[in-house]
This record gives sequence, structure tokens and C-alpha cells, in this order.
Amino acid sequence: MNWDWEKLRDNQQKYEKKQSGGGPGIPRPPQMDELLNKFKGFKFPGIFVVGLILLGLLFGSSTFFTVDRNEVGVVQRFGKYNRLAQPGLNFKLPTGIEKVTKVNVKTPETEEFGVETNYNNNNKYRTTADISRQDSSLMLTGDLNVAVVPWIVQYRRSDPKAYLFNVKNVKKFLRNMSESTMRTVVGDRSINEVISSRAEIALAAKAMLQKEMDQAKTGISIVNIEMKKTNVPQPVQASFNQVNQAIQEKEQTIYKAREEYNKAVPLARGEAKRLILDAEGYAIDRVNRAQGDATKFQAIYQAYSEAKDVTMKRMYLEAMQKIIPKLGPKYIIDSDQKNLLPFLNMGGNGSPLISLNKSLQKSE
Repeated sequence: MNWDWEKLRDNQQKYEKKQSGGGPGIPRPPQMDELLNKFKGFKFPGIFVVGLILLGLLFGSSTFFTVDRNEVGVVQRFGKYNRLAQPGLNFKLPTGIEKVTKVNVKTPETEEFGVETNYNNNNKYRTTADISRQDSSLMLTGDLNVAVVPWIVQYRRSDPKAYLFNVKNVKKFLRNMSESTMRTVVGDRSINEVISSRAEIALAAKAMLQKEMDQAKTGISIVNIEMKKTNVPQPVQASFNQVNQAIQEKEQTIYKAREEYNKAVPLARGEAKRLILDAEGYAIDRVNRAQGDATKFQAIYQAYSEAKDVTMKRMYLEAMQKIIPKLGPKYIIDSDQKNLLPFLNMGGNGSPLISLNKSLQKSE
């Protein structure tokens, strides 16, 4: 559209003349400053429009949200559970209708019991949380000793819905059940077992605590229970060390006694067994000899009953054969001889005794 600047200038001049009192004028178009002055007096409709724009932006921005890869979004509609939102960009109804609570389901959380971490620089004052942790670690063992048992519980929110809606103040419930579980496990063991068997205690406490969490439907999975250094309270530390030293000395003495026992008893048992075997062998030998002598006597008696003279002579000669060699040199002298006869050599081959024995063997 092309403007007729000449015509507009003429109309402007006519208008100015009319305003100054000369001739019929043509109406002047409204100026910009006049329009701005009119809008300055009109306030309420402008604020309303701005409010509508802000409200629209607010509702528009509340209809979408993002969930981190380690999280799950729990969507509530008018306060009631509606659905779960997975990681990524998600949409929902505006604020006031639906609400989103993000729950970390992958990163393990930690609860400490008896582990003092918040000391100040001079290491003399503790916070209320530290005192509570220290008190929770004081436990009574099965043999009625007091032990300081610090531990750490690592858990993960495995069920976001159960974690948010089933139990009020889940962390407090977890701490109470963890302390109750650990006191139960420690109360079934002696002080030495509590100090030396920390891994076994941790496994037993983990299984028991997970069972309690499942029964309460807390939506919590126990990842690990880590037992820290277990000891007795500081005021009784010296006495406890003395008791342990006495127990070690006792065990050492018992070990030495058992060592001596293991040396002496098997030796005595072996000696006793040897004596018993010797006695049994001697008894068998004596019985066999007696039976042989009895058999020999019966054979001699049988021969004597059949030939008395021959048997008696043979028995006599056999006896002499055993006795005479033991007598040494032998001399035979006639009792009626007045004069001294030459000595008779009884040891030669021509001995009358030897000849007699040979003739007796031939007759048999």
C-alpha cells in the first residue's frame, strides 16, 4: 500500500487551522503517546493476563519430569499410589493432581552402629548421634560379659512402593531391627566367639535381619553387614587382658600335660601288652612241656609194664649216662682188694662203660 504523503500533509494543515479557529477541520488520527496514557490507567486486565501466562507455564512444566538411571519414580494421584516411572523422560498430570517421588533403587545406603565418625578437632566432644551409636554397640554376651560390637549395615531399596507406603519411618525401623538382631546373635555366643568369629556373626545377623525386613514388607534388601573390631569396654580392658593371659597359660599347661600323657600312656599300654603276650607264651610253653612230660611218662610206664627188668636197667644206664660225665675223673677200686690196683682209664674208647652202652644199644 502506497501512502499519499501530499494528501496527508494537506489534512494535517487543515486540522491545525481548525484547532486555531480557521475553517472546517478534518479529525486528527490518535497519537502514540495518547494511546500509552490510556493503557496506563488500565492495570487489572494486564496483571490477570500475566498471571494466566505464569500459571500456564507452571502447569506445563509440571507435566513432564526426568528419572535418573539409578532411580525409579513413584507416581501418586491425589496422594494414592498410581504407577512407577522408569528412568528417562516421563509425563504426568499437573501439580496438585499427580506427585512424583524419586527413589534410588541401585545405590546401597549405609547405617552405622557404634562407629564414631563425627569428632571435632580436639577429639573430646561427641555429637548426639555418636553417643547413640556408642550405646547401641554395648551388648551382653552369652557368658555374661559386656562387649563393644560396632557394625555397619548396607541395604538397598528393592521395592520402592513398599519402601514408601508400608512402614512409617523406614530408616528408624531398620536401625531398631538391626540392633535387636545383633543383640540376639551376640547373646547366643561367648565373648571369645564374639571377638574371634566376626564373619560368622555377620552372616547370621544378615540372614535374620533380612527375614525381619521381609516380614514387615519394608521393601529393603540387606546387601551386607560388616563387623568392625570387637572388644570389651575400655574400663575393663586391662582385667580382660589378664583373664585372657591366664586362659592361655591354662591351655598351654593342659597342652603340655596332654603331650606327656600321649607319650606315657601308649608306652605303658605297649609294655603291658608285651608282658601279657610273654605270659601267654610262657603259659603255652609250660602246658606243652607238661603235656610232653606226661606223654613221656606214660610211654615209660607202658614199657615198664611190658618188660620191667630191661626197662629198669635202661633207666639206670640213661641216668648214669647223664650223671657220670658231670663227675670229672673217675677211678674204680675193688673193695676187697687189699693192694692198690692200676688206675683204670674210663675216658678211652676201650672203656667198659662205653662198651656196655654200645652193647645195650645193639640189644634194643
